[in-house]
Amino acid sequence: MFMLGGCSNVPKGEEDVFPPSMNAVIHINGTDYPMEEGNYEWSRKKGLETEVVQTDHASPNQMADNIEPILLTSDQKVEIKIEDNPDISVYLWNDQGREKTIETQADQFTIPSAKGKYIYEVLAKWKNGTVSYTFVIEVE
Repeated sequence: MFMLGGCSNVPKGEEDVFPPSMNAVIHINGTDYPMEEGNYEWSRKKGLETEVVQTDHASPNQMADNIEPILLTSDQKVEIKIEDNPDISVYLWNDQGREKTIETQADQFTIPSAKGKYIYEVLAKWKNGTVSYTFVIEVE
């Protein structure tokens, strides 16, 4: 008779949660604000096959219509905090689409000094997935 036992620190059933839901916030002046999840694509090996889940979600400028802007004064720092530290790219959006890439240092950037509403997309890339997050800032 042969018996095999094992232990895991992953709660039962949690390893089967697919696609994963990653915690994503922006941190400004000591406060965390959630980002809205948009498009995503995840893949994982399942036996000899690869399982892929992909969504087609509204664009960040469409999503912004339903997102409450974060009211800030000019030139404040925004820190992006996403679970499992993915590679990130940040984009500023306008009515036509992506306007420009925002340079970040250590997952941080400074908001503009001009008053107005700014729509940002954070594109997060992990080994097995990509998620688009959106947040809106209004500079007073």
